[in-house]
Amino acid sequence: MNKVLKSILAFSLKNKYFIFFATALLAVYGFFTFQKMPIEAFPDVTNTEITIITQWPGRSAEEVEKFVTIPIEITLNPVQKKTSLRSTSIFGLSVVKLIFDDEVTDGYARLQVNNLLPNAELPENINPQVQPPTGPTGEVFRYTLESSFRDPRDLKTLQDWMVDRELRSVPGIADIVSFGGMVKTYEIRANPQKLADLGITPLDISNAVSKSNINIGGDVINKNSQAYVVRGIGILNDINEIKNIIVENINGIPILVKDIADVEISNLPRLGEVGRTDAIDSAGHRTLRNNPDAVEGIVLMRKGENPDEVIKGLKAKIKKLNERVLPSDTHIVPFYNREDLIHCLLLRTNQWCARTGFILRVQGSGIAQRIVRVRHDRMFCDVTDARDHHHVRSGTSHSSG
Repeated sequence: MNKVLKSILAFSLKNKYFIFFATALLAVYGFFTFQKMPIEAFPDVTNTEITIITQWPGRSAEEVEKFVTIPIEITLNPVQKKTSLRSTSIFGLSVVKLIFDDEVTDGYARLQVNNLLPNAELPENINPQVQPPTGPTGEVFRYTLESSFRDPRDLKTLQDWMVDRELRSVPGIADIVSFGGMVKTYEIRANPQKLADLGITPLDISNAVSKSNINIGGDVINKNSQAYVVRGIGILNDINEIKNIIVENINGIPILVKDIADVEISNLPRLGEVGRTDAIDSAGHRTLRNNPDAVEGIVLMRKGENPDEVIKGLKAKIKKLNERVLPSDTHIVPFYNREDLIHCLLLRTNQWCARTGFILRVQGSGIAQRIVRVRHDRMFCDVTDARDHHHVRSGTSHSSG
């Protein structure tokens, strides 16, 4: 052992410039590695999981189990390196979950599932959906959509057709789960007496509306060395076009939807409700701001991503939505941010470093610096906002559903 140590010391002394260069190179590499190192408050140590969800509305749990869940299980049974295959069947819903060995990557597991799943013999128009690659600790952000005058139905429409699609484009986002609000729909309420007098059934109205809401491709007409494209435009654009759809022709008189039914903008039956209450401290007084009917969005991060980078991109996208995309009266208001927990974890780490005589400076998203220093056996933490140099004070809010 002494010979080994003497040989190392002799080599280091003879090649001191090389040792200095190697040490500097290692220090630079370590610095950049530390800067890019992901810091996670909830490390995901679970195995790779693949979840398949299939909807079959209106069917009992026994029917779902027999005609959907069991065929999917039989089809996915040949999947390699899985540790378990579990399933749950409830009214109108089938959930099948595969759990794999530790060394199996998400890409390898999904490749097997996607190759075998189309072979399942399922009822007509039943499409199993492989869920995004997110883990049990993937929830990184929560927000509500708020407006000064829009009702929950309008907010839900903005959430589903605008906010959801924009946030999914952020790198590292796996899924957006929405709660609350009402799903907008156009409701046709037929008059039974008028239907009976004219011999028309509700199915006739449904078929007429379905056949009218479609574009039809035609052909090309060549005339005078020019080609004219012919096509039929039938996509419905507003509620008045629904009212003017022809349902039947009786003795040369067209019967329109508005003649036998009332058409109005409505919503699907509600299955739940979300409320939000914020406690606001101002001038030594606490006030409660209550929103009993809110629209909430939960952002799920892809498994293995850096939460700090994901949240940074998410906040930039939300800022763009609030300032340039959403109506001026509507804003995204967050109330849970994994970044706060990560910064708290960094603060605890800094405190430990301070006790051991180290000083750690960490650059964070939205926070310019957190420096912990020891002075006269006391510990201080300065948190400075990078934009306005004011001290940051955290508040609390909650959501109930």
